[in-house]
Amino acid sequence: MSETFALGLGANVGDALETLTAAVYAIDDLDGVVVTDVSGVYRTPPWPAPPDPRAVPQDDFLNLAVVGVTSLSPLELLDELQFIEAAFGRDRDREVRWGPRPLDIDLLLLGEVELDTERLVLPHPRITERAFVLVPLLEVLPGGVLPGGQRLTGALAALAPIEDIELEVRLEDVPGGRLARPEGPSGPPAGFVRPGWSDVEVARDPGPTGPTGPTGPTERADGGGDGGAG
Repeated sequence: MSETFALGLGANVGDALETLTAAVYAIDDLDGVVVTDVSGVYRTPPWPAPPDPRAVPQDDFLNLAVVGVTSLSPLELLDELQFIEAAFGRDRDREVRWGPRPLDIDLLLLGEVELDTERLVLPHPRITERAFVLVPLLEVLPGGVLPGGQRLTGALAALAPIEDIELEVRLEDVPGGRLARPEGPSGPPAGFVRPGWSDVEVARDPGPTGPTGPTGPTERADGGGDGGAG
């Protein structure tokens, strides 16, 4: 049985635009996963922002949302997404919470699944707190409703006024059925080689105590990453 999923992707280290584009391809290449739509890329300030004491000085993030269908279970999908993060340089053992990210993939929604485990919470527990998640998500999931019945439009309205979220570019060469969008700046076709996992120096199965791999032994992912894309 397939379920619709929604992801939030963000990056602010290195060539973030190239990373996000390549990551969308990597997600679509997963067995049991089909990407059906991709939002525009939005530039947003890091979250949380000053004067919040949790704020970390860093560059702006580029963020986008991806929706698709999958036959994977929630934890199977989480494992695959965290492997992709690691392949693009994310090291959960060394990173600073809410700090810079070469790639952050948050599993936001998976059908009507509601889950609260040590590794994964669905829906993502901070989905309604983050305009940088809701703005691109509503672009690809208009009329979206959380499993508990809350409308995403209502969650975004509750965060008004919405500031400092700017459309950076629309990707031309990504998987998914491209729906008509309001006019915005166009990005060039992707100019990268699609990832080949044989070229990635990340162990797929490091064992339960390995320093790299999809997740650490005790870290709770809260939907794919607790740092957040911004």
